[in-house]
Amino acid sequence: MKHEAKIAPAGTTVSMKGAKNRLTELARRVEEGETVTITRNGKPVLEMVTHRAEGGINWEALEAYKREHGIDRIVTWIAVDFDNP
Repeated sequence: MKHEAKIAPAGTTVSMKGAKNRLTELARRVEEGETVTITRNGKPVLEMVTHRAEGGINWEALEAYKREHGIDRIVTWIAVDFDNP
């Protein structure tokens, strides 16, 4: 029977206790783009990853687009029964 080698995910794996003792070092590694997997009893519990800013609607860009294209309103008419089942 042939065994295939498993490819380890990029990043560092550390125990919960190890993470507690090396938090600053691990945070720096995460800031550099590395993912750190924290384990408890050898099983992955969580991952430390870089913070991502929340997305959403860029209202200022929308207003600039509307001005640039001469749009004064998005919805010009709504039917009285638009939400009837």
